[in-house]
Amino acid sequence: MTTIASADAALYRLPLPVTFSDSTHGAIADFELALLTVRDADGVEGTGYTYTVGKGGSAILALLRDHVAPALAGADAEAPEAARVRLDAMLHWGGRGGATTLALSAADMALWDLLAKRAGRPLWRLLGGHDASVACYAGGIDLDFTVDALLAQADGFLAAGHRAIKMKVGRARLSEDVARVEAMRRHLGEDFPLMADANMKWRVHEAVEAARALAPYRLVWLEEPINPDDFEGHRRVVEEGGVPVATGENLRSVAEFRRLIAGGGVSFPEPDATNCGGIGAFMKVAHLAEAFHLPLTSHGAHDVTVHCLAATPAATFLEIHGFSIDPYVEDPLVVREGRVRAPDRPGHGILFDRARLARHLAG
Repeated sequence: MTTIASADAALYRLPLPVTFSDSTHGAIADFELALLTVRDADGVEGTGYTYTVGKGGSAILALLRDHVAPALAGADAEAPEAARVRLDAMLHWGGRGGATTLALSAADMALWDLLAKRAGRPLWRLLGGHDASVACYAGGIDLDFTVDALLAQADGFLAAGHRAIKMKVGRARLSEDVARVEAMRRHLGEDFPLMADANMKWRVHEAVEAARALAPYRLVWLEEPINPDDFEGHRRVVEEGGVPVATGENLRSVAEFRRLIAGGGVSFPEPDATNCGGIGAFMKVAHLAEAFHLPLTSHGAHDVTVHCLAATPAATFLEIHGFSIDPYVEDPLVVREGRVRAPDRPGHGILFDRARLARHLAG
């Protein structure tokens, strides 16, 4: 058995190219990236990460540095599930979900990367292997953009190779959301895949009203219309709103996804590998989606999530997220005619530019 020899963590605060906005977080100028690196006794490295919207990163760093990294020393380098069970048992008393699960997600991602590198295989093949070519969409974070800026952003996405776009909704007046969605639909054409994301803005009756108002614009889905904990409310929005619902980016366990899916509260399950428990948890949600004949999408972390979607026949769209680490990695994903390819390099294939990251070290 080859064991983990060492692990270390760091936190970075990364500026965004423009100030983004949504209905929950307001104006967003930067984000925090927590990075965990594990090394086995043979010198092979695995990396994992998670991120926050500007707050809470120091708590995640403390968990990774003070608890996760020491606990991984001596662990089996080829048994990420065993490590997950042990870490979960060690940390759950300090708080399930939240920073704990984000830290566990980074650790799980690092261990799967290490396992795939030790096997000399790209992660998507190790996870099962289905199709390296994955459809994607551009995730706009643009609630406060003017309509002109919104349409200009859409043109930029098109020029970059995107053939599907998501925009934000959840403004003070529903009429404003409707007008903006109508402008985007008119600009992009009737058959262009267009999604809208409310970031938990509404109560159930408001979400149903909004879904019905937006239904004529043929959205692929309405994302996160209500609080993620309201599973029954999601069922009502799906049944009464007349628009497919995507949600799950704020769920923190496979058990929560099972409850949401089995209860009929989601059309497109949407896990995020950086906060649902990692690669292993994401794939369990993928298997749940397939078992319930639901199309699977993703939230954030497109550089690693592409492997998860490439490994399952349930996959639909990969989100190319606005909180991108592309400026800090070598060979980022390239969008061509609305699709990206999972890398064929061993592991997840993310090669961080450590020198550039170091300029933004926060802990």
